[in-house]
Order: sequence, then C-alpha cells, then structure tokens
Amino acid sequence: MGSITAYESADGRRYRVRYRKPDHSQTDKRGFRTKRDAEEFLHMVELSKARGSYVDPALARVNVETWARDWLKSQAQLKPTTLVGYESALSKHIIPRWGRRSLSDIGYAEIQHWVSDLSKTLAPQSVRNIYAVFSLVFSFAVRDGRLVRNPAEGIQLPRRIKAKRGYLTHVQVHRLADECGDSRTLVLFLSYTGLRWGEAAALRVRDVDFTRRRVEVARAVSEPAGRIVFGTPKTHARRSVPFPQFLVDPIAEACKDREPDDLLFPSPNGDVIRAGNFRSRTLASAVQRVQQADSSFPRVTPHDLRHTAASLALSSGANIKAIQGMLGHASATMTLDVYADLFPDDLDSVAAALDLAAQRHLVTRDDAASPTLPTNPPHVVGLGS
Repeated sequence: MGSITAYESADGRRYRVRYRKPDHSQTDKRGFRTKRDAEEFLHMVELSKARGSYVDPALARVNVETWARDWLKSQAQLKPTTLVGYESALSKHIIPRWGRRSLSDIGYAEIQHWVSDLSKTLAPQSVRNIYAVFSLVFSFAVRDGRLVRNPAEGIQLPRRIKAKRGYLTHVQVHRLADECGDSRTLVLFLSYTGLRWGEAAALRVRDVDFTRRRVEVARAVSEPAGRIVFGTPKTHARRSVPFPQFLVDPIAEACKDREPDDLLFPSPNGDVIRAGNFRSRTLASAVQRVQQADSSFPRVTPHDLRHTAASLALSSGANIKAIQGMLGHASATMTLDVYADLFPDDLDSVAAALDLAAQRHLVTRDDAASPTLPTNPPHVVGLGS
C-alpha cells in the first residue's frame, strides 16, 4: 500500500502520493489540493494494479504531436492517398490545436467542444475524417499501454449530408459522351463498367480481353500530393469486369497501334490522365454545354459515372451480387447501403408482392370448411408458414 504526505508549496499545502508500480519500483505523484483527492488517486492506483489495468502515468505524458508522428509512421502499410489524408488532418487541424498537450491531459469534454467548433466551419464529412484520425491516435496509445481508455470514444459527430448523385440515363450518357470529343470512349467505358477513376486510368492494353469482353482490374493509380503512384485497387483484390458489346469497336480502336503495356486511356502526351484535368477541362465543360440545351441535365463528376453504371445495371435487372463484383465492393451489403437511394419504391413493391402471394394462396387452398373465400380478405394469419 502507498502513503500520503503533506508538503508546503508556494500555493499552499499540497499532498504527495507515494506508491509502487507493478514492477515494484517506487514512484510518486504530487500536487493534490486535498488529502481526499490524494486518497482517491491512491485507491484507483491500487485497484488498477489488482485488475491488471495499471498504466504508468509517465508513459502518457508524451505530447500529442510526438505520439501522432509515431503513429503515422506505423501506418506505412496504408495506401499513399490515405496517408496523405492522415497527414493533412494532423498538420492542419490536430497538431495546431493539441500538439503540445500531453495525452493524459485531454478529456472527453474538450474533444467534444473541439468537434462542435469544427462543425461550424467544415462540412460534416470533413469533421468526421479529422475526428477519425484523432481517435486513431488515442487508440494507438491505448494499445501501447499508455492510456487506460480512449477519451475520444463516444463523441457526438455531425450528421452526414448525402449529396444528390448525378445518375444518368442511357440517352444522357451517350449525349454527354458525344460532347467529350476524344474522351468519348472513356466516358462510355466509365458509365458502363463502374470502374473507379484510378482503376480506369491505370488500365493497360493487355488488360483487355476481347474474347470474353472483360477488363482485368489489377492495379490503380492515385495522386497523393500531386504525385503519380501505382498500387492495388481499393480493396487490394483483382477483379474481372465486363463491358457491353457496343464498346468492343471503340475499345479496339483505343488499343490500335499500341503495345501491351501502354495505357488504354492515356493523356494527349501519352502519360497517365489526371483526374483533375479530365474533370475541369473535359467533363465540366461538356456538362455545361449539355445543360445549356437541357437545364434538367444533372451535375456530373467522374465518380458519378461510376454511380451511373450501378444505376443502369440495377435497372437492367442485374442482381446485387453481380453488381458488387463489378464495382469491387467488399460485400453485397455495402453495395445495398451505398445505393439505397435507388430503391425508393421497394416497400410498395413488397406490399404488392405479399398481397398477390396471399391471394394466390387463398384461392388455391383446399379448404372444405370454407368453400367461399373473400376476394380481398381484411386480415390473413399464418400464411406461408
């Protein structure tokens, strides 16, 4: 058991707690204003030692900047774009606010106030991204035995605001593609295969299988901090994606006079086509021209062409599992969650299908005791059990 002693300081009487750590070395903590505060601290220390959850306070005195930098170094296995996002959150928002503070000095209430302040000037998703990085830093400290718990757990975050997606019809896709000039095939390809921009930009001529009408997605390109970096697709998994028959000739033309390792959709100078250039110089201007003739034409980004592919596939009757494979989602559940807005009338469809099934069941049921059944029964119990 530890001991408590009083001492005089410039601010008056204070109390020091001496105790032994689990390794039997002795340490102390001073500065308690009342003896009761010191006793409560000592009690918590002894209780944590008994439970095996003791954390040496000295380990938690490291400041946030130092610990965040160490955490970032441990994330080398992540994709470059993810690391750049983490670094941006740290340098712009987290370190300026918390960098000099010790891990142990930061509490839940402070973090909640900070998140609320960020929400006044930043978009909900931006706030969520910054908070996620901050929470990961503390989780890393918990796993390292520097903190007993993560003070950022349970923070109330701003609600996500889902932007309206620019789903295009078949007619709109072709109209937009025609306005994109030399990028016509690329726009059609994105709109009917659902590849992410980085996956399409990284495709090589040899990735196209005309016999099966497939492209093999084995790599992707990203632009962290403006650098071109080739890596694996988002889920790190290869996949085979079909393309429709009407794209065979345009893609064959794109492959003409090119070597197997040449890019399928290069920039005018033969390099990787950059997303920003395509969006601002090609797609945005094409959308603007179409909107001048048709004000109902939606705003479209390169990623909206991926959403369009999902929408057109669903409307054609493709099943969710097939669409999941085409899009490269980790699960069919993820596909359903992402595109829940494409099923606005599902509840009505379910009710209609159940009504039809009930009617058929009642009409065909052999029930001698009830030779005449109502056409529209007000209540049905136990059907289809």
